[in-house]
Amino acid sequence: MAVHQFSPTHYYNAIGSHPPVLRVADGDTIETTTADALGYDAAGAQVAPRGNPMTGPFYVEGAAPGDTLVVELERVVPNRTIGVTATMVAPNVVDPAYVRDLPWPEHGTPAPLAEWQVDVAASTVTLLNPVTRLGSLVLPLDPMIGCFGVAPARGQAISTATSAEHGGNMDYNGFVAGTTVYFPVFVEGALFHIGDGHAVQGDGEIVGTGIEISLDVRFTLRLLKGKQIQWPRGENDEYIFTVGNARPLDQCVQHATTEMLRWLQEDYDLDPVGASLLIGQVVKYDLGNIFDPAYTMVCKVPKRYLWAHR
Repeated sequence: MAVHQFSPTHYYNAIGSHPPVLRVADGDTIETTTADALGYDAAGAQVAPRGNPMTGPFYVEGAAPGDTLVVELERVVPNRTIGVTATMVAPNVVDPAYVRDLPWPEHGTPAPLAEWQVDVAASTVTLLNPVTRLGSLVLPLDPMIGCFGVAPARGQAISTATSAEHGGNMDYNGFVAGTTVYFPVFVEGALFHIGDGHAVQGDGEIVGTGIEISLDVRFTLRLLKGKQIQWPRGENDEYIFTVGNARPLDQCVQHATTEMLRWLQEDYDLDPVGASLLIGQVVKYDLGNIFDPAYTMVCKVPKRYLWAHR
């Protein structure tokens, strides 16, 4: 099991079957960097077009359609001191009648961005030069991965603006260091992509950004051969969770809930009635992205109710 240090020289704004930048074995670890959503790297230089440029793809030897790729997120750390975020909530998250009250800039005028000081040592982010009555704001640093996943099936290249069964721009603030994520494999080698770091982000990414930042990341890639899943899954110390990506919102709830029912029956020896009784009383739902073309809903079950059934 090797550890690979990889320095990206180019990026992709769609997740697809691009030529791999590195081939690794099952169980190998990769240490690399990501550009931010606007294409800026650790030095503040624009190295890629804006729109969630991806580092990768990474080819995992032996991965084949019908397998599951396991991504263990071990380190997710901002690698520069300034992050930026949009300043206005999205029109689709407020009442239609209220949209005209949102002070969006005139057509053709760039939307303003707010700058934040990112202090990894202090584990804080601080709003700089506030232009509103909000004044100074200091938040705890909570870095996460906004967009990552595997190449989709049938030769598709899916924009990093959206998400689907392959993962993509899910913007779930639970994708932090210490989390393990599972993706269905659709193509040989899986072709794993990663990017779109956020220093902090509230549920839903309702302003269209988190605090966008470039990252140093470390992750390990493993394979579950012959283990077929339909949608991304994940787990941390407290929960297992499933991810549905779709629009409208009820459809991504359906995808996430169905995937959880499958998981409980496949791996925790529950029958359909038992799985339904359990999640009916203990399930929690987290909102991922509600800004992009596909929304994201996360269905969570506390692990403390599952150990006896594993």
